[in-house]
Amino acid sequence: MAGELPARVTLLGIRHHGPGSARMVEEALGRLRPAVVLVEGPPEGDALLRHVPDLTPPVALLLHDEAEPASAAFWPFAAFSPEWRALVWADANAVPVRFFDLTAAASLAEEPAEGGGASLDPLGTLAEAAGFDDPERWWEDVVEHHTDPADLAEAVAEAMTALREEFADEVDDRTLRREAAMRQHLRQALKDTDGPIAVVCGAWHVPALRTLPPASADAALLRGLPKRKVSGTWVPWSHGKLATASGYGAGIGSPGWYAHLWECAPRGDAVARWFSRACAVLRAEDLPASTASAVEAVRLADTLAALRGRPSPGLSEVMEAAKAVLCDGDQVPLALVHDRLVVGERLGEVGASVPTSPLAADLNRLTRRLRLPLNATPKQVRLDLRKDTDRERSKLLRRLAVLDVPWGVPDTTRTLGTFAEAWHLHWRPEFAVALATAARHGTTVAAAAGQVLARRAADATRVVGAAEVLGDAVGCEVPAAVAAARAALDRCAAAATDALELLAALPDLATTVRYGSVRGTDPELLRVALHGLLTRGAVGLPLACRGVDDDTAERAVAAVEGADDAVRLAADDAHRDAWRTALESLVAMPGAHGLPTGRATRLLWEAGALDSDAVAARLHRAVSAAAGATAFVAGFLRGSAALLTADQRLFGVVDDWLSGLRADDFAGALPLLRRAITEFSPAERRMLGDRVRGTTRNAPGAAGVEWDEDLATRLAAHVRGLLAGAAP
Repeated sequence: MAGELPARVTLLGIRHHGPGSARMVEEALGRLRPAVVLVEGPPEGDALLRHVPDLTPPVALLLHDEAEPASAAFWPFAAFSPEWRALVWADANAVPVRFFDLTAAASLAEEPAEGGGASLDPLGTLAEAAGFDDPERWWEDVVEHHTDPADLAEAVAEAMTALREEFADEVDDRTLRREAAMRQHLRQALKDTDGPIAVVCGAWHVPALRTLPPASADAALLRGLPKRKVSGTWVPWSHGKLATASGYGAGIGSPGWYAHLWECAPRGDAVARWFSRACAVLRAEDLPASTASAVEAVRLADTLAALRGRPSPGLSEVMEAAKAVLCDGDQVPLALVHDRLVVGERLGEVGASVPTSPLAADLNRLTRRLRLPLNATPKQVRLDLRKDTDRERSKLLRRLAVLDVPWGVPDTTRTLGTFAEAWHLHWRPEFAVALATAARHGTTVAAAAGQVLARRAADATRVVGAAEVLGDAVGCEVPAAVAAARAALDRCAAAATDALELLAALPDLATTVRYGSVRGTDPELLRVALHGLLTRGAVGLPLACRGVDDDTAERAVAAVEGADDAVRLAADDAHRDAWRTALESLVAMPGAHGLPTGRATRLLWEAGALDSDAVAARLHRAVSAAAGATAFVAGFLRGSAALLTADQRLFGVVDDWLSGLRADDFAGALPLLRRAITEFSPAERRMLGDRVRGTTRNAPGAAGVEWDEDLATRLAAHVRGLLAGAAP
């Protein structure tokens, strides 16, 4: 079959996710009453089209390689997508509908094009030719506000045909293969029926479908394409994921606005209703937005459209009017309106009859039972682990995180106690791929998480990794995984010879000990493991800090700080004493790096093991020696500024040392000192600044104290040098 396309085939060139195109498709299908409808999409999705009545868009067709579930792709649809309107019309009228495009198996096997695969933007080219600098605005004027869709398909086809002729050399190979596959499907449809055929596809492809070359030519283009076994389902999608900003290749800038246009088209009051919704959004945030303001905003939008010669207000006019009238020129509330209404986070729904993996089905069952719905809008929840439902919710969120489905992220900025947790929840449509990938680990969330934890435990080679797995296993409350992780910790600890590695595992382990009883795990069994690591790490700590470079010293400081927190949190009295002895040995170790030595000195002072006289003596010895003085003081300063500010003697020792540094020595000491100071809280910095301003030493005009001209000259010269170096 070759030559011109038969007259009984109608090509409906559309813009993906365009409400104007959607209206055109609905009108054309109702007028043509085709015997079969072909819709751009992967043919492997045909078996899933029977579920269209059970779907509430936005939804996406998810297809994945059965042998490698992580190799997957989405084909999204919104209520205003022309393809979706074709699927709904065909279902409602009992007309056969098929996807016609390159197979998903071939698409999944394709490598991303080098350089991002940039190609010609047909809409941008047409918009430029029409004198528009914004393709979105041109399309909105020409199509989205088009009141008579009857002649729209032919107009779009003619424009695209001219464009394809002009830029024939810029059509990439993948597009040519896709269009060859489309023509093959079209030939099959012509064989299957003698009635009219409606074809719904991207406008760019229409010129390539107006004629049918010999089938052998298309077969040659498609020869050698990979064949894979592909499975799929329908998954909820969101308006946010339809947006161009999400990275979606066929995305649009304003899915929420387009949804509004689609829903309000029959009434003809889209602009007025939009401003009503905008006022509701602002009032929900306790911002003033009256009905009178909405009326004025509508008038302003109409006026702007008239001045610009537009058929009706578009998004740009609406947003400008909203900024001027509803937001008083403030960009912050306007951004809120943009996020809530222009983009939106509407999440679709998939009916229970739609096939899904056993793992996804188990998740749906759990979310219903725990009254924890999947929601595309971010929210915060607080869980009380003494309540059975909240504890089950926490287990579910932690198990999903193990499966790389981070629906919930713990809020570590809030300290709520042993029995409470705070979470940020935000369901994203791409988690459906992660669920499909995780399905190979088990048929339930609990079983799959246990399998992943067991594998991680078996693969652990370092103490820190094994301790992390143990903490996750306890949080997930999977007893078999807890036992496997405990065995992995013993195995890794037995092989470890680095004291810093042993100590670095203590913070996670201490947290696990603290929450073990809440999670149904005997904390004493975990405490035994912590004590074993602590004992070995404490013995080797002093030598591990001797003669090391700066990078290792930073690692040692982190290990010392973490281990000290862990000891205070979970160790018994005997092991606290052993840890204190290790810190004293580090402070006394000749040749130990100044950073961990200074930090150990500070920890011993805060714990009351060293008094201020002993600390002052050590500070004097450290600052008297040219080498290592900065590192020691920087290590000592790390931590809270409250005790340092309150102790006048220690403050004076540090102040004397800093004041006595030469300009070049001070500049060299700044990086380490700045890092130490920036760890102080804002309140502590203010307190320290007040303490510095309050000192009378070398203060001009203080009783009995003279102005130090030499010091002032050196400081002024140093500041001038810093300012000169910072000048552009």
